[in-house]
Amino acid sequence: MGLKVEKLKINFKTLEEFKKFKEYGLQELSMLEDFQANIVEDHNVSPFYGIYFGDKLIARMSLYQIDAKFDRYFYPPQNYLELWKLEVLSDYQGKGYGKQLVDFAKSFGLPIKTNPRVQSHGFWEKMNFSKVDYEMERDRGENPLVWYPEGVEAQQH
Repeated sequence: MGLKVEKLKINFKTLEEFKKFKEYGLQELSMLEDFQANIVEDHNVSPFYGIYFGDKLIARMSLYQIDAKFDRYFYPPQNYLELWKLEVLSDYQGKGYGKQLVDFAKSFGLPIKTNPRVQSHGFWEKMNFSKVDYEMERDRGENPLVWYPEGVEAQQH
């Protein structure tokens, strides 16, 4: 494939590209505001990673690291990644770019939690993500899926 996952620079060009993604929402709009307020070029606190095809952004995801003290999913409790907004533009779907992003996230060696869109469960199962036992207070109507690296298991409540 030859395309690599890179940390996205948050600038006006990237934010323009983001508008093509269905999962475009508050997070991007708040970045845009920060941006207009500070006029910072290539603001480096981007939680976004993506894949470019030429100079076109064709796939992206957002990754946040959550501190171990907030970990209610994994045992032993530890820092973990929250993966949001994984999306591949429709013309580029089915070519392995989504998998490439997920593999990149797994390469940090930390457990991963994601809240998948309804139709995407099959994809996440193929990536070895599994459902958690739903817990009302913790999950608040979300149906998170998680990936356990070796030596990590579910927290028992």
